[in-house]
Amino acid sequence: MRVAGRLGREVLDEAARAIAPGVTTDEIDRVVHEACIERECYPSPLGYYKFPKSVCTSVNEVICHGIPDMRPLENGDLCDVDVTVYHRGFHGDLNETFFVGDKVSEDKRKLVQVTYECLQQAIELVRPGVKFRDIGNVIQKHANANGYSVVKRYCGHGIHRLFHTAPNVPHYAKNKAVGVMKAGNTFTIEPMINMGLAGDDHWPDDWTAVTIDGKPSAQFEQTLLVTETGCDILTERSTKRPWFMDQLEKYYK
Repeated sequence: MRVAGRLGREVLDEAARAIAPGVTTDEIDRVVHEACIERECYPSPLGYYKFPKSVCTSVNEVICHGIPDMRPLENGDLCDVDVTVYHRGFHGDLNETFFVGDKVSEDKRKLVQVTYECLQQAIELVRPGVKFRDIGNVIQKHANANGYSVVKRYCGHGIHRLFHTAPNVPHYAKNKAVGVMKAGNTFTIEPMINMGLAGDDHWPDDWTAVTIDGKPSAQFEQTLLVTETGCDILTERSTKRPWFMDQLEKYYK
């Protein structure tokens, strides 16, 4: 799991370097696919319940599971890239929301910042003895305090030899998830936070989930390993910070 997590991070970092105005999400898919193969990994999404691409790219109002296509990214877009690699029997899963160019609005930048904070606050909770259902309380409290809503349809999940398995890890408060964290558990936390209403709709492609009001959504995800004293973030970036913070310093000082 540690190796799969590290390789997944390397692949996402390759995608991050490719994101720019004018680049298509199909090009990001090519970069991800080739980066997986170079690392002796299979891109877990490819063919998963007939998903046609190697990565999910979710732009602006797309909540998750966006299918890469030939639409060029525009200056001011948000683009979430969700990578999962399969390496020698194990999956590593992570995603980040990126700014496209130097014209992302202040409202969108705040949404991304708060979504990342939701994930970080949830990770701080992870240790043996904590109930999985408690994670949602922390995330929804922070999201609602900033005027945002939490998507309920999709949740974090157990991951190891299986791509998605128990436990379910909802991101909203007062959920009914079962189970208590134990050392050795591996699972994801991946809150999807909407600027507007919490509801979602689907495009006819059977995959792309979008906000019902057309307002932006953001997401961050890490694969975690529960340890005796807390947790290790198996998909953490080497700099210990997400790419959008680098983008803030570069373009939005």
